[in-house]
Amino acid sequence: MTRRHDTMTKTLGIIGSGMIGGAVARLAVAAGLDVVLSNSRGPETLAGLVGELGARARAATPEEAARAGDLVVAAIPMHAYDRLPAAALAGRTVIDTANYYTFRDGRIAELATGQVRSSALVQRHLADSSVVKAFNNTSCGHLSTRVARPSGAPDRSALPLAGDDTAAKDRVVRLMDVLGYDGVDIGTLADSWRMEHGSPVYVQPYAAPQPWGLSQEEAERWFFEDPGVPVSAARVKELAAAAVRRFQNR
Repeated sequence: MTRRHDTMTKTLGIIGSGMIGGAVARLAVAAGLDVVLSNSRGPETLAGLVGELGARARAATPEEAARAGDLVVAAIPMHAYDRLPAAALAGRTVIDTANYYTFRDGRIAELATGQVRSSALVQRHLADSSVVKAFNNTSCGHLSTRVARPSGAPDRSALPLAGDDTAAKDRVVRLMDVLGYDGVDIGTLADSWRMEHGSPVYVQPYAAPQPWGLSQEEAERWFFEDPGVPVSAARVKELAAAAVRRFQNR
């Protein structure tokens, strides 16, 4: 089997165009990449987002997005992981952004008991792809064009990633750099628990202190508008190393 590890991503396929998928799409277009967007509801439901993104974006089916992308972002709920088009994704590097939440995904026994990590389950489904865990530890508000910074900027943030394929991880680091972030390799998919929900590097380090006295509506609006604070590569490494393993029973 030949896996695609081109030196540069020109077209990004995105399966799942919700908050994280949409945020990555906006970053990609701002960086001069083409994006092929898809979701489970059909290309026609993406007309608004495609119109916002402009000429570099088009809507397609998940299979079409998988085949079109030099690199593919799977931004779907964990409970839908087995709907990813495995045949169309064969040979691709796939970025898995999913977090496992039982309140949303229901109980997935292997995850709830800690037998495997969520990205390992995705990799098992996508046996002929190279899965890299990334973009799952920060909110869509903090993963945005107003937060992204050029390489070398003192206020640039770093994001962790994990995977079993070194070449695939290198491609994701290069994509992160193009999108405005430093990438920090924290290990294999078996180590990806260090960046999952509840870990020290999950969401909170990127958030600015919330003002006191906000109503629930104001707090929700502030969460999405919060410009956040920069988190360095060294800090990401430190926080990932400090993680304590637990079962995914939330």
